[in-house]
Amino acid sequence: MSRNPRSPRCATPRRYLMCSPAHFKVTYSINPWMDPAKPVDVPLAIAQWEDLRDRYRSLGHTVEELTPRPGLPDMVFAANGATVVGGRVLGARFAYREREPEAEAHLEWFRTHGFTEIHEPTHINEGEGDFAVTASYVLAGRGFRASPLSHGEAQECFGRPVIGLDLIDPRYYHLDTALAVLDDTADEVMYYPPAFSPGSRAVLRRLFPDAVIAEEPDAVALGLNAVSDGLHVLLPQAALGLFEPLRERGFEPVGMDLSELLKGGGSVKCCTQELRS
Repeated sequence: MSRNPRSPRCATPRRYLMCSPAHFKVTYSINPWMDPAKPVDVPLAIAQWEDLRDRYRSLGHTVEELTPRPGLPDMVFAANGATVVGGRVLGARFAYREREPEAEAHLEWFRTHGFTEIHEPTHINEGEGDFAVTASYVLAGRGFRASPLSHGEAQECFGRPVIGLDLIDPRYYHLDTALAVLDDTADEVMYYPPAFSPGSRAVLRRLFPDAVIAEEPDAVALGLNAVSDGLHVLLPQAALGLFEPLRERGFEPVGMDLSELLKGGGSVKCCTQELRS
């Protein structure tokens, strides 16, 4: 389903789950962005994260907070902890042992906050890192983290068609580093084609012929690691090449500085799990 780019945009109130980077640091490397030799400025990371949280609230969205736990430095990347569609929760199962305990921390939060349809996964998936929800589909990345078997599990959980997409560049190890949903009521996305296999690029062209196409400098700035409420698109401020194409489509880009969290391989979307009721 496409949308006339000249038709008025409107923001839809959202509910997000975030987790403070109080314990954030880079002591191991599980993606090409992570270098334990580069020190992390934790107070700056917290300030940048709080700016993102407060920006969501200023735009009329609800932000729930998951309590960070010592020894789990990547909990700040809350998008990886689960996927929620229609109030149904598909938990995460992490690929690396360093992050495994995060899955239970998220499930505990859902159990104590009124979610009753919770599915604990059998196969590896890292939440909204590799699941993106549009009006018609659940797009599902694979190649570096999520198991292809998790796609069928997601389809059974959510009752929506799941479209598998193969990632081939290790810098874009999660789908949310290479593709962002701009309007989940009209199947509008933006993505970086070289992150995907030739066949997956063909699928994306067929499903989203009017997509915003990112260039390499903006992809390297993690410009696709963005969150949209249907009008405002919060994305890394360094992804300058995406601002004008978004404005041309009627969106309002909002640049955010999450440079400290980029040291862990994440930005706006990685910090933001959407609680779709």
